[in-house]
Amino acid sequence: MSKSKTFIIFQDNADARPFIDAVEQDNPDISIDYQPGMVRFENEGELIIRRETVEEIIGREVDLQEIHVHLVSIGGNIEEDDDYIRLVWN
Repeated sequence: MSKSKTFIIFQDNADARPFIDAVEQDNPDISIDYQPGMVRFENEGELIIRRETVEEIIGREVDLQEIHVHLVSIGGNIEEDDDYIRLVWN
């Protein structure tokens, strides 16, 4: 039986770019769909975004809550921590 797919969709703009790049780095096997004005990531099982990765890209400390202003939609159960955001189907 295949695992359910999680997804996250971002606005495609300069402010969201560090989060978009972090998703790509933290999930090397992820499916990426660039569409006008948005970027959709889809993965089987889970998807993770690490604060440390975003901070390395952006060059400053980051509160992962900043991600919410750039989101269009998500699919999966959200597990949030100071150090990561994880989407998974239980």
